[in-house]
Amino acid sequence: MSADYFRTMRIPLVEGRAFQDSDAQQSQHVAIINQNFAKDYFHGQDPIGRHFKLKSDGAVAMEIVGVARNSRDSDVFTNNDAFFYVPVTQYFNSVMTLQIRTAAGPETLVPEVTGMIHSLDAAIPVFDVESMTTVMESLNGFLPFQMGAALAAALGILGLILAIVGVYGVVSYAASQRTHEIGIRLALGAQPAQILGMILRQGLVIVGIGVAAGILAAGALARVVGNLLYGVAPFDPVTYIGASVALGVIALVACYVPARRAMRVEPMVALRYE
Repeated sequence: MSADYFRTMRIPLVEGRAFQDSDAQQSQHVAIINQNFAKDYFHGQDPIGRHFKLKSDGAVAMEIVGVARNSRDSDVFTNNDAFFYVPVTQYFNSVMTLQIRTAAGPETLVPEVTGMIHSLDAAIPVFDVESMTTVMESLNGFLPFQMGAALAAALGILGLILAIVGVYGVVSYAASQRTHEIGIRLALGAQPAQILGMILRQGLVIVGIGVAAGILAAGALARVVGNLLYGVAPFDPVTYIGASVALGVIALVACYVPARRAMRVEPMVALRYE
């Protein structure tokens, strides 16, 4: 990593310093660790100034000069494991990634940046030039989540349509079966609003049972699909409450149509209904 890496990638340092130009090959080898590294290996102690070695290169001890906030370094699927950064001036790699932050459109700077690199050495190959937006829309980014969300949304909409049709059909059938009863109630002085409330309550009881069963089933499956979720907890109360309220409102609308029809039944017609 270069001296401006953390500023470019907007990874804040919670302690210590960033890499400096003085961190050269001949100077003390340094490293910046993330928060999980400090937690796993130093257990609450201050890691700044401490040293560690790699098994592959036990002769070189690296001094910890900073602690960076946890970040995903390879893809959005990988958890924030213990991780450390080293300066490129002390650990050269022939294949490097150049990160550039710009206020203008990144595509417009590709020729200029490529030209600057070739001005240093015309033989340096430059490949896989792409914006961070393009990277995040790839298979290593949010594309699988977007595809999964689109599929889940389509299935959810289909399930919602089936639920509306089912609730409407059940309430409508139940209301038709009670036509004779409704006629008697109207003949005895029941108000149409009372009939409307009776049918709506019957429908909402069915919906309430269904919503409660759905919440229990969702809670049981939450741990199974927890790894497929991003940006929301498996037991997020806002999601559960929002979905329940939305289903309740939609079911109420589905119940209203047969209930409205039931309250308009003529008493004499209903009394002759078989």
